[in-house]
Order: sequence, then structure tokens, then C-alpha cells
Amino acid sequence: MREVAENNLERGTVLVTGASGFVGSAVTRALRQRGNVVRAAVRRATEGDTCTMPPLEVLGDWYPLLSNCRVIVHVAARVHQPTDRTLNALSTFRAINMAGTLHLAQQAAVSGVSRFIFLSTIGVNGSVSVRPLVEQDPVCPDLPYAQTKWEAEQRLWQLGRQTGMEIVVIRAPLVYGPRAPGNFGLLARAVALGWPLPFASIVDNRRTMIGLDNLVDLIIAGIDNQAAANQLFLAGDNESLSTAEILRRMARVLGKKSRCFPFPPLWLDAFLCGLGKGSMARGLCRSLEVDNTKARRLLGWQPRFSVDQGLALALREQAKE
Repeated sequence: MREVAENNLERGTVLVTGASGFVGSAVTRALRQRGNVVRAAVRRATEGDTCTMPPLEVLGDWYPLLSNCRVIVHVAARVHQPTDRTLNALSTFRAINMAGTLHLAQQAAVSGVSRFIFLSTIGVNGSVSVRPLVEQDPVCPDLPYAQTKWEAEQRLWQLGRQTGMEIVVIRAPLVYGPRAPGNFGLLARAVALGWPLPFASIVDNRRTMIGLDNLVDLIIAGIDNQAAANQLFLAGDNESLSTAEILRRMARVLGKKSRCFPFPPLWLDAFLCGLGKGSMARGLCRSLEVDNTKARRLLGWQPRFSVDQGLALALREQAKE
């Protein structure tokens, strides 16, 4: 992947929004390591190498951060909250993920930014799949987070056509890495603590994830490679696993004995849905598989780490405890 930078976008200042977050901090670190000038935009700047970004929901003034900026990597967002299902919650997601994103992109286009990279979610395509998803598949967002990411994508494509600013959209599945938030972090802690888990029978589903370093490499390919301009990419590792297999491999990395026990998947699915945990049920019991062929073919990108290597990197802190 590194070789494709020759004859591609000039290396200029890159603005990374949400630079203190799980993905944003990793992108910022990788770009600086390879010599890019980075503006790390965070909600509250506490160090000399960060800058304060206006809250996305207030449609503030981004122009001071956009001076001499060539590329934006927009990671900041209101992330999915399983309990946010009301119309009010949708409005809050929309104000940040759609309106705030579009406002930033409009000011970026006026400022002469060449390329806007938008980190979206595979949830735009839905929460389940019957086969590996590809970029041409219809969308089916069923949660406010995914719905508003989809709305933002549509407005970015329109803005790109109107202004000539290049748009790159990357839809990511579950991202795992050291101290990962969300469901992966919860499962990692449960396995590390040796908790019994009723997932041994969930062997027929297939889940695609992406390691943090692999996603960062794909984002950098989106910065470097001219072929990425005005393209949508579905991100994912090369291997998809069942829930039971993911947990078995986690335990192996941690040097623990897997404590998963059999429980009928249909019963578990129904039980979680009955508790209002439908999103968790889908994530654990059903398939969501991604085909990353387009990114590999068009950008020459390859996941640098296998799933096993990625899990070893992700769980190294737990392994020390």
C-alpha cells in the first residue's frame, strides 16, 4: 500500500476530526509517524499538538482550522447508543452526524480542501446479511446512527458534484484494537476475567470485523491514492468468523480457557430481543459479512494484520493483567 503514494496526492496538512477518539487518535499517530503535517481537532484541546474543534451540532466556524488544509479525515460523530430509539434521539444524531458533517464539508470546499474522507458505518447497509456485502448493495439503515451516517453520505456526494471537492466514504464494521470501546471491549473483558458465556452454539453466523491498524491503513490509502477519489469502500479484514470462533481465539490469545457453554442461538436471540437488546442479539447471533474486494483491487490495499495478529495486538493489555 505504501508504494501507491508516488504520483498521488501531494502531502499537505491533514485535518483529523475526533482526534482524541479510538480511531481518530490512531489515524493522527500514523500520519505523524510518516511525516504528514496533522491538525488534530478535539473537543477540548489540552496539549500543544491538538486544537479545539467547534461542536458539530452548533454549526460553528471551522475556517481557522482549514487554512492550508489539503485533506480532511472526518471521524468525529455521535456514536451509536442502543437506547437511543426515540424521534428526539434521531434529531440529535442528525444534528451532529448529518448537519454538522455537511457544514464542515461546505466550509472545507470554500477553503479549497481537495479531499474529504468520511468514516461511515456498515450499518448503512443494515444489521444483518445473507452473503458478503458489496458497495452496490442497497442500503437498509435501521438505527439512528446508521440512518444519519447515510444521510451525511448522500449530502457529501451532492456537495462533491457541486464543488469538485473529492469525496471518499469508508463504511467500517466493528473496529477492534487496544482498549476498544463497545461490544468488543465488553467481550474482551469478559473473556479475560473468565466469565462463563452462553455463546458456544453460535457457530453458523459470520461476522466481519476490522483491526484498528488495518482501518488506519485503508484511510491512509484514501488520502494517498488518486483512484480513491469519489469512491465508496466497504472495509473489513480478510477473514470472517462466527461468534463462538471469535471468543475462542480471544481466549487463546489471552492464554485463557474458553468458558463458553452451549445455549440455543434462537433462544438467546429471543431472550435478548425480549429485553430490548435487539442490536446486541443481531451482533452476537446473526451474520454481517463484508467483501473488501473493491478496496484491495482499486487501491492495492491489503489488511496488514490477520485477524489472529489483530486480536493479539488488541488484547495485549488484558494479557498483561
